[in-house]
Amino acid sequence: MPVKSLAVFCGSKNGTSPIFSQHAARLGKLLAENNIKLIYGGGSAGLMGVVADNAMEHGGQVTGIIPKLLVEWEKQHRGITELITADDMHDRKKLLYSLCDAALVLPGGFGTLDELFEIVTWNQLTIHDKDIFILNSGGFYGHLVQHMELMKKEGFLYSEAEKRITIIDDPDDLKKFL
Repeated sequence: MPVKSLAVFCGSKNGTSPIFSQHAARLGKLLAENNIKLIYGGGSAGLMGVVADNAMEHGGQVTGIIPKLLVEWEKQHRGITELITADDMHDRKKLLYSLCDAALVLPGGFGTLDELFEIVTWNQLTIHDKDIFILNSGGFYGHLVQHMELMKKEGFLYSEAEKRITIIDDPDDLKKFL
């Protein structure tokens, strides 16, 4: 099934390496150029803002979903196509998942990892079967990939992680899956 909308989970901060923002910017442009709607957390700060700004700058469609609690804290984006306010974080995640055809995880903190693990778990439980990608910008997720291999080796996974998650190193690597 072709990807018409992509959920992007990423940090509300930029991180320390310039490659994180560079990849977020390239991703936003790539989505716009390929007419793929960006579905994301609705913030204007950090990598969230970078990917949304670049999608909009290049004529893309962007839907942000932000919980009431974070409207002020996360500085909701006022320059996107559509901003939806969810009641709470759980409703936000449900909306993000329901509106996308696939998901991509960029560098981020605890919230980003929470979203990654929840969407992978839902995939494993057959609540959905959407493709999940991790953008391993500058090796950011190298330790997580190693840990997933350890979970497999030690017998804690019901299926191999690589059947559920595709690791890419550059935003352009996503093109062959779209």
